[in-house]
This record gives sequence, structure tokens and C-alpha cells, in this order.
Amino acid sequence: MELTTIWFILIAVLWIGYFVLEGFDFGVGALLPVLGRENPDDPDQESGETRRRQMLSSIGPFWDGNEVWLITAGGATFAAFPHWYATLFSGFYIPLLLVLVALIVRGVALEYRGKVDSARWRRRMDAMIIFGSVVPALLWGVAFTNIVRGVPIDASMEYVGGFWGLLNPVALLGGLVTLTLFVTHGALFIGLKTDGQLRYDARVLGIRVGVISAVLAVVWLAVIHLERGAVVSWALAAVAVVALLLALGSARQGREGWAFSGTFVTILLAVGSLFVALYPDVMPSTLNPEWSLTVENAASSQKTLGIMTVVALIFTPIVLLYQSWTYWAFRRRVKGHHIPTSVHHAAVTGETTGLDDRAEPAGSTP
Repeated sequence: MELTTIWFILIAVLWIGYFVLEGFDFGVGALLPVLGRENPDDPDQESGETRRRQMLSSIGPFWDGNEVWLITAGGATFAAFPHWYATLFSGFYIPLLLVLVALIVRGVALEYRGKVDSARWRRRMDAMIIFGSVVPALLWGVAFTNIVRGVPIDASMEYVGGFWGLLNPVALLGGLVTLTLFVTHGALFIGLKTDGQLRYDARVLGIRVGVISAVLAVVWLAVIHLERGAVVSWALAAVAVVALLLALGSARQGREGWAFSGTFVTILLAVGSLFVALYPDVMPSTLNPEWSLTVENAASSQKTLGIMTVVALIFTPIVLLYQSWTYWAFRRRVKGHHIPTSVHHAAVTGETTGLDDRAEPAGSTP
């Protein structure tokens, strides 16, 4: 297999890993104003603040590590396909800038939410977390829809379109798909990682949003694959939809582990189908197919790709091992009584959530 193809696959794997892992982070943040409200049906009378702390503590050990996948994907694209990187980041400058700003705002809010014992301060931080979760979840769908369907690229490999052209109906539909899918993914993650009334509420909401996401995803994937799809990409897209339906069925049965695994597989296969449909192009041109960026004309030299391959073979297993250990070490549920009463002891980094050896495993069911 050519090194250009290998690196296209590796970049696809990095983006898949980012969407699968950061997807539930975005979903949890977007659900703060919904699941973070005080529920009058809660038998334990957990306050809204306790519920919000449970939600944020569930992603506390993971969110910053998940963002590493994005940094690595961007760096790998820059090194392996510099023309792709240049055209992508110049043509999509505004949406990518908005994503970057949103991620920065969210990171600041997650780190500093518990530093001031003030309800007003926490409301502001919550608003920043919501903004920093919803905006990227929406814009990543818009961006990838345009990448796969094609954008105006001239013979010099330069993007010649405008910002508003990126906001076409199909791209906006793609944004709604990623947003609703990530919200479903996040809701099922909350159901997997928390307990009490919040666990039940998250599961119910995940099912409702998941149904909407499934309908939108079927339309979106059909439009994209009718334009560029092949047999393999169609098959991956179909299995992705089936996996989502199975996830919702598992959630209805209270099997949170299987439900979350289902949305995990759904995102993996859906994004994978997009890259299969895209290959061998990396950015198709809507002006002239011969002006499209491909894995050949957008790639670095063979020597550069060879050196990068050696480095990737050494460090990728290390990264996968330590991130897998993180998920294993913080696998237990975050319960309401684990949440400290003092805001200063409720930092979302997860170091003081009060988990003990008696907490039930995250994958268990009633």
C-alpha cells in the first residue's frame, strides 16, 4: 500500500477517534441546561447544582485528553498533506476559528468553574461550557459535509468560495446530525457514568434525541452517498444507522453500557463512511474534477511520509495505552453523595469527586 494511502487512513482514524471521544464531551456540555435543572421527581431531591457537578465530573478526567486527537489530526494533516491543510484552513478559516474559540472558552470554563464560590460565576461558566460544546458540535458537521461533497477549488489548489457558501442546506443538515448525535452520545454517557434520577433522565432524553438523530442521519448520509458513495461507504453508513437503532433499544432496556457502545460504533462507522466516500480525493473541486486535491497531489514527499510512519509506529501505541488506562482508572459512576458541598472542592478535573471502592462499576445496570 502506498504511504499516501496509509496516511489518509491514519488521518481518518484520528478524526474518528476525536469525534467518538470528544463527541460525548460535547453532548454532556450541551445538556447542562436540560439535565442540569433540579428535577421535582428526584426522590433524593438533588439540587440542580449537584446534577451539574455530576455531569461535569463525569467528563472531568477525559475531556482535555480527548482534545489531543484533534491536535494530532491537524498536525498529521499539515505534515502528510500540506496542500490539503493549506486549502482547508484558508477556505474554512472562519468556521475553524469559531471552533477554536469555542474550544478555548469551554476549556477555560471547565477549569475555572469551581474556583469561585458564587452562583453568578457558575452560571457564566456554564454558559461558556454550553457555547463551547454546541458550536463545535454543529460546525464540525457543516465542515465535513462540505469537504466530502466538494467546494470551489481552482487550478492553483486554492479555495475561491465564500463563507456563506459553506452554509448550504445539506451542510446545515450535517451540522444538525452531528449535534443531535453527539447529544445522544453524551446523554447515554451520563446514563453510564452517573446514578439516581439523573441517570434515568439522561437515558430517557438520549432515546428521544436519538430518534431525531436517526431520522436526520438517514437523510444526510443518503444525500452524501448518492453523490459520492460506493458500495463500501453505503454499507458502512447502513450499519451505522442500525447501530444507532440498537443503541436506542439497549437504552430502553436500561443497558447503558451497550447503549453507549452503540453510539460509539455509530459515530465510528458514519465518519468512516465519509472518508471512504471521499477517497482518493481529500478535497474535491466543484469547479473542475481535475482540480481536486487528492492523496497524490496534496501529499508530502515519500521521505517525509516514511519518517512520519516510523514515528507514528513508535508513539501511537503509547498514546493509546495511557488513554485506555485513564478510562479504566475512572470507570466508576459519579453519584450525588460523592459531590462535595463546597464549590472549591468540586473542580471538574475529577480529582476530588470522592469516588471510593464501593461505587458500582460504570457498566452495571439495575
